[in-house]
Amino acid sequence: MSDGVTPVATRSRANPGGADVLKVLGSDVRPLRERKPPWFKVPAPGGQRYRELTELIRSENLHTVCQEAACPNVGECWERGTATFMILGDTCTRRCGFCNVKTGKPTWHDPLEPARVARSIARMGLRHAVITSVDRDDLPDKGAAAFVGVIRQVRRQAPDCQIEVLTPDFQGQEMPLAKVIAERPDVFNHNVEVVPRLYPLARRGSEFQRSCRVLRLAGEIGEGEVVTKSGLMVGLGETHDELVETFAALREHGVGVLTVGQYLRPSERHLPVVRYWHPDEFAALQDAAYALGFDHVAAGPLVRSSYHADQHVPQARDGVGPLAAQA
Repeated sequence: MSDGVTPVATRSRANPGGADVLKVLGSDVRPLRERKPPWFKVPAPGGQRYRELTELIRSENLHTVCQEAACPNVGECWERGTATFMILGDTCTRRCGFCNVKTGKPTWHDPLEPARVARSIARMGLRHAVITSVDRDDLPDKGAAAFVGVIRQVRRQAPDCQIEVLTPDFQGQEMPLAKVIAERPDVFNHNVEVVPRLYPLARRGSEFQRSCRVLRLAGEIGEGEVVTKSGLMVGLGETHDELVETFAALREHGVGVLTVGQYLRPSERHLPVVRYWHPDEFAALQDAAYALGFDHVAAGPLVRSSYHADQHVPQARDGVGPLAAQA
């Protein structure tokens, strides 16, 4: 510009809407490249089963959140016999400040994807599969039909595998949600991600109350046959009391399973970490959540929404691999 002013990048993850994130998060944030606390150290993935599943997923041209979101638990979960598949492509229509999935104008449309996902689940011998997707606000049904297709195919090709769906908010529309719940997945998961105060910064395009309403409706439509679940991250300046208030709101909307984990900044283009919560603080959050009446709570630095998802609900059969045998 002629006056020397740099145009504001309104689509930036690190500065959403051109906002000065430090006015919200405070100036004392963690640098991107620093030695993290010791409790974040995990073995690098690379076991025989991990390599086999990586090749299988690549050969089927599928996407997993485990890989796309650079999850630190990918090796452990795949050894246990759980995995999270991401359908409807790898390009999201929203741009959350914490998320490592790429954003843009999606072009993915593959009517055979549900069958390929189910075939992979059957070949992998999974006992618990999580099906999620990028946000597809560009589609009339917001992607609900793809979830329906995958659930039906998994029931057909891998009938012993439990199905957990981790869905977007469908922009609050009831019909897409009702279509998914009508297929009776074992678990319906929709993450609220952060405390309500941080939504304008971390989840532009989403609304906390809308997400709560989606969770409540999922439980009501499921008529007690579908477990409802949600998850949050810490590390963006929220307080213990804010988190407990958010947990209480989720319980008021019928959520039975809760996950809480530490936010880890993927790159300099994402929101900075304010602080790393200590494992003892996660233990206190877990105790507070159980006191509110949740059926199952997983809280810890490396907990992610799908981490040990097979333990969140009763399983009809044992897991696979040496790690599952230790559980």
